[in-house]
Amino acid sequence: MDMLSGFGNEFATEALPGALPQGMNSPQKPPYGLYAEQLSGTAFTVPRTEARRTWLYKIRPSAGHGEFRRVAQGGLCGPLAGHNPNRLRWNPLPEPAEPTDFVAGLVTLGMNGAPDEPHGISVHLYVANQSMRRVFMNADGELLVVPQAGRLLVSTECGRLLVSPGELLVIPCGMKFRVELPDGNARGYIAENHGAAFRIPDLGPIGANGLANPRDFLSPVAWYEESDAPCELVQKYQGALWATTLAHSPLDVVAWHGNNVPYKYDMANFMVINTVSFDHPDPSIFTVLTSPTDTAGVANMDFVIFPPRWMVAENTFRPPWFHRNTMNECMGLIRGVYDGKAEGFLPGGVSLHPRMSAHGPDAPTTERAIAADLKPHKVDGTLAFMFETSGVLRPSRFFMEGAHLQQNYDAAWAGIAKTFTGAK
Repeated sequence: MDMLSGFGNEFATEALPGALPQGMNSPQKPPYGLYAEQLSGTAFTVPRTEARRTWLYKIRPSAGHGEFRRVAQGGLCGPLAGHNPNRLRWNPLPEPAEPTDFVAGLVTLGMNGAPDEPHGISVHLYVANQSMRRVFMNADGELLVVPQAGRLLVSTECGRLLVSPGELLVIPCGMKFRVELPDGNARGYIAENHGAAFRIPDLGPIGANGLANPRDFLSPVAWYEESDAPCELVQKYQGALWATTLAHSPLDVVAWHGNNVPYKYDMANFMVINTVSFDHPDPSIFTVLTSPTDTAGVANMDFVIFPPRWMVAENTFRPPWFHRNTMNECMGLIRGVYDGKAEGFLPGGVSLHPRMSAHGPDAPTTERAIAADLKPHKVDGTLAFMFETSGVLRPSRFFMEGAHLQQNYDAAWAGIAKTFTGAK
C-alpha cells in the first residue's frame, strides 16, 4: 500500500493526474468537474502551529444530503453509573451473537467530558463480526483506535489504511469512513478525544530522537469511490447516533491537501527510553501521543504504551512500582502478559484506576521481583497501553452492571506479605 509518511505536515495527493488544483484552494472550476470543500479541525484563527485543515476535491459536495434522523445506538454513550473510587477491571467483551458492524459494536466504558465541551475524553470498546456497508463520521471528537484482534481495512475520504493489532489509527473529527473486516472478526479499544488534537510530545532533554519518530506516522494517498448506489451515512452527534441516506458514496474525494488527515502508527517502531543504571524513570517516557491542555505538562490525555524492552537496572524493583497519582489510568492489553500482573488481566480486557487510587504489581509479581537475581532480561511478547487522562472517568452502567466486571480485583493485592524487619 502506497502511503505518505510524516506527522503534522502538509500533505498533497491526487488519485487522477492533475486533479489537485495548483496555486489556489478553491478555483472557479476545479479539474475534472470536482467541488472544493474544506474540512476544518480547528478554529480559523488559531496559531498556525495549531491549525488543522484539509482541502478536499470531491465528486459531490458533502452539503447534498437530506435530514438526519435518530437511530438506535446500543451501548454507545449509554447511561453512566455514579463516580466510583474503586480499582476496576473487566474481562474482554464476548463476540457478538448477531451480525454486528464496527458502529453497532461500539460500547462506552466511561467518560470525563461532555461532547459539547472542548476537553475530556470518552473511552469505548468495539467488537464486530461484519464489514460495514454504511459510512460513519464522528462530530464529537477525533478517534484513536487501537485494534486488539482482527485487522481493520478503513476507507476514508482521504484514502485507505489497513490497520493491524499492534498499530494505532487516528481519525479526525468529522472525517467520513467505513470499516471492513479482512479477518471476519475484530475487537479493540477507542479513545474519543474531545480536547486538543493528538500530537507527539516534546522531547525536552531527550533531544531530537526517541519515542515515536515523525516519519513512522503514515497517512493514505488519495483514493475515491465513484458509486451512485444508495448509502447510509451515520454520524455521532452530542453522544447520539443520527443517520441519513445519500444517493451516492460520500467517499468520493479524488484529491486533497492539508494536515487534518487520518494516520496510523506501528507501535513496534517506538524507540523506548529507559534506565541503564538504577531506579525508574516515570512512565511518561512511554508516551506516543498527547492531547495537551492550557496547563503546561498536564494532558487532557496521553496515549502510553508498554512494549517489548530490555530491563537492566541494578538494585531496582523492576516492575511498575506501587503508586498513587493525580491522573486517571485506563489500561488495555493487546497481547501477551503485562509485566505488572501475573494473572487476571487478559488481552482484550481493560482496567480503570481512578485518581489517587493505590495500585501497582499484584502479589505474585511483587514476590518474584523482590527475590529476582537481577540480570539483564527482555520483557518480550507483550504489548499493553494506557489512556491516561487528567479528568476522572465516570464508568458506564453497562460496564458496572455487566457480567464481565471482575468482582474480586482487589484480591490481586491481598496476598502481599508483611516483610518488615524493624525492632520488635
